[in-house]
Amino acid sequence: MSDSRTAATSRAAPKVQSAVLLMLAVIAGGGAANVYYHQPLLGLLKSAFGPLAPTFVATATLLGYGLGILLLVPLGDTWPRRTLIVAQQLALAAALTVAATAPSLAVLTVASVVVGVFATTAQQAIPFAAELAAPESRGRVIGRAMTGLMLGVLLARTASGAIAHGYGWRSVFAAAACVSLVFAAFSAAVLPRTRPTAALRYPDLLASIITLVREEPVLRWATLTQGCNFAAFNAFWSSLALHLAASPFNLGPASAGMFGVVGAVGAIVAPLSGRLADRHGPRRVVICGTAIVLVSFAVLATLGRTSLIGVGVGVLVLDIGVSLAMIANQSRVYALRPEARGRLNTVYMTGAFVSGGLGAFLGTRGYAFGGWNAVSIIGAAFAACAVAAAFATPTRRPATTV
Repeated sequence: MSDSRTAATSRAAPKVQSAVLLMLAVIAGGGAANVYYHQPLLGLLKSAFGPLAPTFVATATLLGYGLGILLLVPLGDTWPRRTLIVAQQLALAAALTVAATAPSLAVLTVASVVVGVFATTAQQAIPFAAELAAPESRGRVIGRAMTGLMLGVLLARTASGAIAHGYGWRSVFAAAACVSLVFAAFSAAVLPRTRPTAALRYPDLLASIITLVREEPVLRWATLTQGCNFAAFNAFWSSLALHLAASPFNLGPASAGMFGVVGAVGAIVAPLSGRLADRHGPRRVVICGTAIVLVSFAVLATLGRTSLIGVGVGVLVLDIGVSLAMIANQSRVYALRPEARGRLNTVYMTGAFVSGGLGAFLGTRGYAFGGWNAVSIIGAAFAACAVAAAFATPTRRPATTV
């Protein structure tokens, strides 16, 4: 790889200040929430724009997020992360405003892609936390930042469903735009200035990502594992509102969003996952997490078909498993090359969220053609692939030349 190692890779990282870590957790949660606000709204969007709206909006948002990770997150290695975070939040507010006022499905779909692109502030915040953390506590620090991300992902559905129930779906995007402006102001005030860890032109920066994929087998397998997990995760969440709106439940978007509260309990395991990865190594934690995801779909297929309690138990188990595997994998990936954490995160999260877009597409289409049984089969198949990939991931990476 053509970039040089910097002093940042050899000096001990300072202790992360509590206020900074809290701000990074809030940024991670607030950014990622924008990718999921639409999920409780799918029934309303279907009524407003037709039967294709759920598939188009769900898929466009997640694929936009993957595109943003690919094109924007690598800049964290060559630009100050605080500058990137503030700029993205301002652009995100503009895109959300367009979504709130969209007159047609075409405009809403395009706006959803742009929202996804700039919502990747979440993926600037997590490497930022890893950069500021000491090596012996990196898993714990990542876990705390990821708690914010997971809570944002899960509680976004609750907030979205409640706001839409009282004020309509457009108000959800308008409120999110205001939140992004507030976050931009606080980010500028609280986050520290940092120096870039690489000096590369943008084309060379993107080209170096290919080198990382080629030289790091742990990165490849970790990406595949989490990609399968996210595909299963989004197959479920993208179709849940449709499932609850149908017989025997006949519930609205607010009730679908309330399951985010149940899933938020699973986010509590995020710091635990980081500590376990620091203490016992990430591979065991990843295997455990992927196995739990697979178990969750057995619960959803059997109990979640006709029982709200069954859905709630399945949500809790699913989110615990995804959280365990994700944080342990991130701890492993960020340790590979400290000077390239932005690009490592690009590979890891692009794979995860492009796969998530595929899962959302297959989940909504599967529900349209085969109902909840089809969604359960799709989710279980992806989860089984994640378990296999977790076992196949090597325990150590071979030495590489740079």
